[in-house]
Amino acid sequence: MNFSPKLVNMAVGCPRCVQEVTLEGPPKNKFGEAVVQFQGVPDFSPRRELVPGPAAGPGAFPPASATPGAVGDARYSPFIRIRGSSVIYNTAIVASGDGPFDVERHTNTADRVLSIKKPGPAEPGKFSTPTVEMLLVRGLEADEVIFYLSTEASERTAATLERATFVPLLQGSAFLGGDDFLGAARERIFIFANGQTGANNPEAQGLSHLITDGRGAEDASLKNTKLLKALRENDGDAQNVLGDFPSLADPRHANAYSPLWDAQIGEWTKKAVDAGLNKRLTDENRILNLAAKRPDLLTGPGGSPYGSVGFVINCPTVGFEDKAPKEAAVAPTPGGQF
Repeated sequence: MNFSPKLVNMAVGCPRCVQEVTLEGPPKNKFGEAVVQFQGVPDFSPRRELVPGPAAGPGAFPPASATPGAVGDARYSPFIRIRGSSVIYNTAIVASGDGPFDVERHTNTADRVLSIKKPGPAEPGKFSTPTVEMLLVRGLEADEVIFYLSTEASERTAATLERATFVPLLQGSAFLGGDDFLGAARERIFIFANGQTGANNPEAQGLSHLITDGRGAEDASLKNTKLLKALRENDGDAQNVLGDFPSLADPRHANAYSPLWDAQIGEWTKKAVDAGLNKRLTDENRILNLAAKRPDLLTGPGGSPYGSVGFVINCPTVGFEDKAPKEAAVAPTPGGQF
């Protein structure tokens, strides 16, 4: 598991953001894993629906409508504490029931689940664990390509776009715009509303790109080879930029990593779009510096000041492509941090 000291703050101001669970030991199996008893769970039965905006390409976001394919109940949080322990784990539920599991329309699985294998017969003294294959997200950190897994979001449209479970409870997590401040459990993720689009465009980035070129309205499954190819070969993900990463050289930044991301949505101005300046950005400080220095080019949604937009996404990082991010690609400039 990734080490994230920030998770100790998950219950600050929001006790229910951490779900207390109990364990039930396996009978007659000294090597078996205990069964976790959750208080709250997701409902995977809703049908995920995403209708693109009226204009193709750059106008696909915001969508005309967005319905998440899974919704957490009033007590569900993926962040749990076992009764009697102070350790907080990030344990997203991605399927329910004993099967068979629907990995095409996702009526009893999360929308990123591609396959599930139940445990097989175990030899005496051994145990066999189940496995799940899930669709990862390609992102960026310090000019390097990374991969993360998106499982929950606290806002409906975000949950739909992320193929994640809608968990409004997480909206109260500590705290909006907190990032590295005292008591914060969040880290920042940088999203673009209206970057360039195009399946073979190396400058493509953002939510319109995800919807249009990443085939965002379709169900993810191993049978949908066109969608998998769009994401794998055409960079069809939104190309979101993440803040701190577990492998960063500076321990302060490595330990500032959190799987709970505070969304910052940038919108390129008409001036930037008309001049073709809405190019792909790949580093946190490049974005913050630009937003601080050039509000004539990059703002928040609708021309608002750049910064947190009010929702979080649970998306733990799980790997990198060529090189592990070691340090920020550029240094922050005075006035470049928010």
